[in-house]
Order: sequence, then C-alpha cells, then structure tokens
Amino acid sequence: MTTTNRSTTITPSPTVSAAPRAHQLLALVGFIAIVAAVAAFGSLTSAGAISGWYESTPKPMWNPPNAVFGPVWTVLYLTMAVAAWLVWRRPDSVERTRALRAYIVQLALNALWSPAFFGLGALVGSAGVWFALGVIVALDFAILAAIIRFSDVSRVAAWMLIPYWFWALFATTLNAAIAVLAR
Repeated sequence: MTTTNRSTTITPSPTVSAAPRAHQLLALVGFIAIVAAVAAFGSLTSAGAISGWYESTPKPMWNPPNAVFGPVWTVLYLTMAVAAWLVWRRPDSVERTRALRAYIVQLALNALWSPAFFGLGALVGSAGVWFALGVIVALDFAILAAIIRFSDVSRVAAWMLIPYWFWALFATTLNAAIAVLAR
C-alpha cells in the first residue's frame, strides 16, 4: 500500500482581507475610536441642554427616562463600529467602497443631529427641533442605505445595523412629538 503525501499551501479566504491580525485589530480600534468621537461630540453638545431646555420641554408619554439613552447608544455605537469593521475587512471592491461611504454619510448625519436638536432647540426653540427632525429623517434614510450597501458586502454587518435603524426610527418619533408639543 502506497500513500501519497501532498503538500498543500493555505491561502487567505477571498472573503476576508489578508491584512495581518495586528493591522485588523488596529482598524477595529480605529472604527471604535471614530464612533466614540461622534458619541463624545453628541454628549458635549447636548449636556447643558439636557438639564436645561430639554428637561422643561414637553415630551410624549413614550419618552424613556434619560438614563436609558447612554447605555443604548453605547451598545449601538459599538455594534456600528464592528459592522463597519466587518465590511472593511472584505477585499477591496466597488461594493465595499460604496458601503463604507454610506456608513460615513449616516455617521455624519448622526453627529449633526445632537447639536441640531439640543443646541438649536436650546437656542431657537421649536424651529431648532423642527430642523433636527429633518436631520433625523435624513439619518433614517442614510442608515437604510448603509444597511442595503452593507448587505452587498456582508449580511452579518447589515443585520448588525438593524437595531440602530430601529432606535433611530424610535428617536424620530420622539423628535417629531417634541416638535409638535413645543410649537
């Protein structure tokens, strides 16, 4: 009985970047740092208004306690970062580039919403809240576009954005109700 010994070479999977593990870990940290910067910017622009203007503004009955927002956003931002990282790990392609661009657009709108809602709301009242409503509606569509683009590259990453989209839609109802109540 003879056996044949074949030498095999292992090549990286075509569905995942062949970048070294340290490079991939550094990229994940970078994605987390970017969303942390957006979160910090939102916190800085809203901190004064939450205990001032926002506290005295009429809110709908489905408005959760303020203590809910921090933990929810922390989980959502981490999930967003990991989803973007999963897309980034895929081989360079037109689809990947489009997905990451859609991600950047929604992240920019996300960063704009807090100063629009809390900052303008505190400065100009209901007009600022109505402007913020326009921003968050654009954000809702931008998140949906990112989900669709992510699904072209990584279905897991696309699914990871769904809770974020639902939370943004919920936040849209809050923004709309506050705009109506603030008249």
